Amino acid sequence: MLSETEVTLENLTAVLENDTQVKLAGVDADGILRGKLVSKKKFLSIAQNGFGFCSVIFGWDMHDQTYFKELAISNKENGYRDMVAIPDLSSFRRIPWENNVPFFLVSFFDPDTKGPISACPRGLLRKAAAGMEKKGYRAMAGAEYEFYQFRAPSNSNSGVERNSSSTATFLKENPVNALPPLTEGMFGYSLTRTVHNQDYYYGVFNTCRDFKCNIESWHTESGPGVFEAALEFGEIKEIADRAGLFKYVVKSLGSKFGITPVFMAKPRQGLPGNSGHMHVSIVSDAGKNLFSREVPDPSPSYPDVAHLSDLGRHFLAGVLDGLPDVMPLFAPTINSYKRLVENFWAPVTVSWGLEHRAASIRVIAPPTSSPKSTRLEVRVPGADANPHYVLAAILALGWRGVEKQLALPVPPLARGEDVGSSTDQGVRLAKDLKEAVAVFTRKGSVAREVFGDEFVDHFGGTREHEVRLWEEAVTDW
Repeated sequence: MLSETEVTLENLTAVLENDTQVKLAGVDADGILRGKLVSKKKFLSIAQNGFGFCSVIFGWDMHDQTYFKELAISNKENGYRDMVAIPDLSSFRRIPWENNVPFFLVSFFDPDTKGPISACPRGLLRKAAAGMEKKGYRAMAGAEYEFYQFRAPSNSNSGVERNSSSTATFLKENPVNALPPLTEGMFGYSLTRTVHNQDYYYGVFNTCRDFKCNIESWHTESGPGVFEAALEFGEIKEIADRAGLFKYVVKSLGSKFGITPVFMAKPRQGLPGNSGHMHVSIVSDAGKNLFSREVPDPSPSYPDVAHLSDLGRHFLAGVLDGLPDVMPLFAPTINSYKRLVENFWAPVTVSWGLEHRAASIRVIAPPTSSPKSTRLEVRVPGADANPHYVLAAILALGWRGVEKQLALPVPPLARGEDVGSSTDQGVRLAKDLKEAVAVFTRKGSVAREVFGDEFVDHFGGTREHEVRLWEEAVTDW
């Protein structure tokens, strides 16, 4: 089938032969898809050189409220002008729940310089990967997401409608705890609770396959109505796209089933938070895992890295060294820091260890894994983070460590040692978004070194907006 072939400008008309419309979407700073439906005629006319897309999606927050401090990409002075949005033909897929309408992702470019918009998530990740790819290396990644699911209450204003909009209406007048979870109680890895919502459960799994964001494993997590999905491992830029599209699938199918998925880092006090763990490795053009050591080091600096290559050690050191400086990318909201507290199996320091799930970075290597599966699991990000930004940060920091030949800044956490304990030698990560933004935007930060001032000033400004809204808010606390 043409729909299964590589789509090019030459065969695009044939691929869309039986279609009348195309859906397009780009990714904003919060990781949210922003897009539109266009006619096939329109799409064919802009497929090569792109089209104008309002830059305001980088000038407002997720509730379409313009930032209190105008930022460089989109503002009154430039008239909230258009960016150039260019479709990525390699991103072609069809939306199964919308009558198989064709779908393409776009990337955003500056109309004057023709270069990528600094805050474009897809562009930032491409930039982070460029130096490594010049050496003939490729980054591989996998993503894991935990998320709560609640039953959308009936909306009295719309009769029988039950979807995410009715949930929002309900929460305006009712406490959060009044929202009923999909299932009650705590039961991770249950084989029976998924039978309760079987059509939805299998619907998500199968739809992700059809939508090319395949799930590798899919199960209940500990928490009322909590599921966890591990997406199939793949090339890092493709995985970032798939991670965002996975959320799109879950939210879309959830609305059809009267279910509201929640990717907030910490939806409920006293219950586990939602993580967005990322697994990363580097491979050669031939596919060889470059984090793996062919022969174990007989005298390693720490036993935990005996099977980790020199490149892998420098990459790990780079991520650890820059971790405090990129926290707004890993924990981008006020709520993110409710998850990152001691005694909740959440990483709170610059820490690492072989197969250590309490550390910020878990090294996965022999003897517990095969050499080809050697990788780093970065456990700091929450499910609320933008996957493109998260993977760009991991890659940029890790490659900086390789280029600078950085040494591991702290010893590994010992088995049984708690993260953040008196013996944990790692620096405490930011405790709130305000502190994280101050470190991120300060002069000379590692974030500025690897991403440049333009991106840091823009994204830092968006987070300052979040902080200001929080400081102005009157809550029931």
